[in-house]
Amino acid sequence: MSVLEVQDVRARYGQIEALHGVSLNVEDGEVVVVLGANGAGKTTTLRAICGMVATTGTVNLHGTNIVGTDTADIVRMGVAHVPQGRGTFPELSVVDNLNVGAYVRKDKEISADIDKWFEIFPRLAERRTQLAGSLSGGEQQMLAVARAMMSRPKVLLLDEPSLGLAPLIIDDLFKQFASINAELGTTMLVVEQNANLALGIASRGYVIEAGEIVLSGTAEELRNDDGVRAAYLGV
Repeated sequence: MSVLEVQDVRARYGQIEALHGVSLNVEDGEVVVVLGANGAGKTTTLRAICGMVATTGTVNLHGTNIVGTDTADIVRMGVAHVPQGRGTFPELSVVDNLNVGAYVRKDKEISADIDKWFEIFPRLAERRTQLAGSLSGGEQQMLAVARAMMSRPKVLLLDEPSLGLAPLIIDDLFKQFASINAELGTTMLVVEQNANLALGIASRGYVIEAGEIVLSGTAEELRNDDGVRAAYLGV
C-alpha cells in the first residue's frame, strides 16, 4: 500500500517552474531514494510534499491529498522533514531541540523518547546541555534526525543527509537510517547524491533531471544501469 503517492506534481518559485509533472510513490515501510545532480529538483520535490512551495498536482498521504495543506498540519499528519543543511535550532540546547521536535504530541512519553534517541545517538547524550550551534556537522545531522523522529512520523523525508560530512560519519548515519527503518518501520524518502550509500539502504529509486523523473527501478536495477553508474556511481 502506498503511504505517499506523488502524481503529476508541478512546483514553482515565482514564475519559474522547477518541477514538471513529477510522479513517484513510496510503499509502507519502504526506503526510496531520489538521485539527481545539483539543481535537478530533488529538494523541491521534498518541499512540494511538505507544502513549502507553490504546488499543483496531487500528493496523497494515506490516500488524502495534502496539496494546499499548511506545513504544520502536514507534520501533524505524520510527515517529518530533515532539510538540507541540518535545520537545527543553534541557539537551543540538544534537549530543547528534541523537545521542539515533539511539539505536535500530547502524550506523556516524550521524555522516554528523548532517552531512546540518546541511546541511538550516544554523542547527543554526551552533549545534551550544549547548544546545537556548537556541535560538529555530524552531531548536528544526528540531532536533526532525532528531532524529526521525535514527532513519531510515519514518513521521514531526508534531504542530502551526507552533505558536508566525513566518510565515517556518513557510514554511521546510513547504518542508523537502515536500523530506524528496520526496527521502527519508518517509511523514508531520501534525496541523496551519494548513490552508493543511498542505494545500499533503499529498495527502489528514481532519477530526476531538470525537474522530471527520467528513470525508476529497484535499487539493483539502478545500480546496474549504465547511465546511473556513469553519472552517480563513478563507474
